[in-house]
Amino acid sequence: MQISLQTAYKNLRLLDQVDIATSASYRQLAQDILADPSISLEWRQAISDRLNRANYLLTLVTVSGDDSY
Repeated sequence: MQISLQTAYKNLRLLDQVDIATSASYRQLAQDILADPSISLEWRQAISDRLNRANYLLTLVTVSGDDSY
């Protein structure tokens, strides 16, 4: 199954709203897109930015005190 870049981009906004397996699937798809040089740099940058933002937000809710991420 092939998914559009726009859908992959939108899915990264849902990482905290879906189950762990779906979240992992969305993240893997994003990584695959980032590694594909045939995809435009603009799309890869947008997906990278959104993935980084999601990872940052995840750190805020899962790491506390002296824990490390």
